This record gives sequence, C-alpha cells and structure tokens, in this order.
Amino acid sequence: MAASGSGGGSRADNGYGSQQPRRRKGQGALATAYLTFFLSPFRWLVIAVGLVRAYLAKGSYHSLYYSIEKPLKFFQTGALLEVGEYFPGIVPSSVVLTAFQVMSRVFLTWAITHSVKEVQTEDSVLLFVVAWTITEIIRYSFYTFSLLNHLPYLIKWARYTLFIVLYPMGISGELLTIYAALPFVRQSGLYSISLPNKYNFSFDYYTFLILIMIAYIPIFPQLYFHMLHQRRKVLSHTEEHKKSE
Repeated sequence: MAASGSGGGSRADNGYGSQQPRRRKGQGALATAYLTFFLSPFRWLVIAVGLVRAYLAKGSYHSLYYSIEKPLKFFQTGALLEVGEYFPGIVPSSVVLTAFQVMSRVFLTWAITHSVKEVQTEDSVLLFVVAWTITEIIRYSFYTFSLLNHLPYLIKWARYTLFIVLYPMGISGELLTIYAALPFVRQSGLYSISLPNKYNFSFDYYTFLILIMIAYIPIFPQLYFHMLHQRRKVLSHTEEHKKSE
C-alpha cells in the first residue's frame, strides 16, 4: 500500500497531505539549500527519464522494469531516511504514516519484485512504478517550491488532483504483482519456515502475502476518501483566497 493517510485534520502525508514544508527559525541559507536538494524531485526524474528512454529504444512498454531496476531500488530504499524525521518541523509527515508508506514500497521493491524474479516482466510492475514515479515527482516538487516560498498553483493542483487516478493505478499494480508472485512463492517455499525446527516456529510467506492483499480492502477506501476530503478543503481554500485578493 504505497500511499498512506489518516482521518480528520492530522498531519498525514500520503504523497498528497495538506501540510507544507516550512522553515525553522534561524535556518540558514546553507540548511535551506541542503533541504531543497534533499526534497528535490531529481531522484524520481532519473527513473522517469530511464523509463522514457527504454520505451523509445525498445518501442514497447513490456519489461521496462529492467531499465530502472537499480535506481528504483536505490532511491526507494533511500526513502527510509524520511522515516526518522531527519528534518522535524520541515517535512510535514507523521512518522508512523510515513513509515507505513515507505516500508510498503520497500516491501514491494525487495520482498516481491526483487525476490520473485518471475514477476519482473509483468505489466503490473510497470503500473505501480509509473504511479510511484509521477506521485513522487509531484510531491517533491511541492516540497521544494514550498520551501522556497514560491509554490505554483499548477503543482498544488496536481498534488491534490492526480491522485484520483494515480492512487488506484498504484494500488492495482501492487495487488496484481503480489497476486502474480503467489504461485512462485508457493512452489519455491520462499521465506517460509516449516516445522519441525529448533525454534518450534513456522511461517508461511504465501499465506502472509494473501493476508497483505486482504488488508488492502479496508485501508484503501479510507485513505482514498480522506485524500478526496483534503482536496476539497485545500483547493476550495485556495479559490476563496484568490477571490479575496
């Protein structure tokens, strides 16, 4: 579940949260420059460019995953740095919700797509990679321009509108990829632990993946409708502000 959110007026950041990055008192130009680089969409632009170049070279969207496999693993795993609130008060994220979003993506990247080689050619992988890429380019652009106190309305609008398509697209890709991995996981016994063993403990990775898929059912609608609520609140506030000027 690559996106995350929460109800009410919390500081949730699912890639489309309502908060904006802000400077702390006394934050110098060097710190601002560093944060601007950290929050830059450059990392995900690398993946976007890699996808486009591979598509133009091959003339097909099939198996494009291999063209961006390394940067995807590197950048998505690097997102774990966000979980530790390295920039408290600046990056507007709940630690728990950010951890949920990041870990779910890291799980899809490593425990599914990397570990089950057979699914790497599935179109569903491209589906969630494209959704993640566009979402993160918009999110980090939003952060960067907000930090520089110059946020174009188009970026704000994109952040609170494109999730309507991107979120279901990403979720569908994730679920289809996990589903495609199931027969290979069952056949190979990947990450499963059978009894008897000295720890008297068993674990069935196949069942675990099914439970993860079921968990999407109650979580997805809550997060999606929360984001729709945030969209109405933020964009309507923007329109009212424009009228008052």
